[in-house]
Amino acid sequence: MSDSEKLAAAFRDFKESFFYGDRSNLNFKWLAHLEDSQAADFFQDLLDGIGTALDDDDLQNVVDIVNRWQAEGYRIQRDFDYDSGPFVRLEKSLAEARLTLLTSSGHFVDGDDPKPFGVENMSQAEAERRVLEFLKEQPVLSQIPMDIPAQDLRVRHGGYDIHGALADPNTAFPLYRLQEIADQGVIGGLSPLAYSFVGACSQKRLLKKDGLDWVERIKTQQTDAILLVPV
Repeated sequence: MSDSEKLAAAFRDFKESFFYGDRSNLNFKWLAHLEDSQAADFFQDLLDGIGTALDDDDLQNVVDIVNRWQAEGYRIQRDFDYDSGPFVRLEKSLAEARLTLLTSSGHFVDGDDPKPFGVENMSQAEAERRVLEFLKEQPVLSQIPMDIPAQDLRVRHGGYDIHGALADPNTAFPLYRLQEIADQGVIGGLSPLAYSFVGACSQKRLLKKDGLDWVERIKTQQTDAILLVPV
């Protein structure tokens, strides 16, 4: 192997190490989906943006660079693309409709731990280490009262960095934003229960069995539509 080939291999290992590797960082795991040349362009853009930010004292350009390349990384990942999907027209206006919130963010109520693999109080770090096991497991749906105080919400998910969701649940579980727009009359109302599960789960079980069961369960809330929030 030539020196240039060794260097290219080392860079490839580096960018892929953010995807549950020795540099695991769920905010940047999308680097593994980029071609080597694209990853190099990202780091060049990032360094240029940081240099400009040091002069301008404005980090917005750095944020924009990361967001743009993150979108590209996930655009390339096409594991769960579908050619078509069901479409049902809402029979009521939003101002009349009652909504139910369903997210794949991994939120649950304190004291109602879904106990993945039978482990109570599993840490976020362990969830990240065992993410490949989660991808083979049956999803577990947690029900959450709409009037729950934020301090009683918990979140665990091996597929994304939960720091933002811990600081503000609305980033991934927009319970309180929905309450605000319901109070403003933008939507007709909310069902008394919201739902959440860990999206890193067996997709076949979710599509063919559990998701169908959940729809019937949510129908008991007399809801007109489900607001799906993926992470």
